[in-house]
Amino acid sequence: MDDCGEIILSIMIFALISDIFDGIIARRLGIATEKLRILDSNVDLVFWLATILTLFLLNNSFFWGNWMTIFGLILLELSCYFVAYLKFKRTVATHTLLAKGWTISLFIFLADLALTSNSSLAFIVCIILGIISRLEIIAILISLKSWTTDVPSIVSVGKLNKGEKIKRMKLFN
Repeated sequence: MDDCGEIILSIMIFALISDIFDGIIARRLGIATEKLRILDSNVDLVFWLATILTLFLLNNSFFWGNWMTIFGLILLELSCYFVAYLKFKRTVATHTLLAKGWTISLFIFLADLALTSNSSLAFIVCIILGIISRLEIIAILISLKSWTTDVPSIVSVGKLNKGEKIKRMKLFN
């Protein structure tokens, strides 16, 4: 498992770094369109699902031991997509700050699992941040009057609904 875990971790590091820099580069070049942001979210989802599936196959006892928690988080993730499609006929592309924090905790948890075949604290933090960030995304989608990408947090929705500009961080949105 050691070599396999290290290979998976290397791929995860490359994917995370490239995901960060492709967004930064696209914003600097002025090509970060709505379609590109949606595609970015979908590609991220596919990558993380593939990584989780791979680690499930390698560590199925961990996943079966935590299946209810993992399944609950998956249902919340699917709920985000369901609400987005139901309300806007589009996919999720909010790119919230909490979601970015969850991605980092997901990375740490999956790295821990890849290297040790187990995880405790990293798994708990990942699940808690996952639940909070998914609930925030659902609240944002329900509260938004019109479709938009790159909503930093639920706090921004009021301004967006009034047509006001919101402060976006150049590094993240």
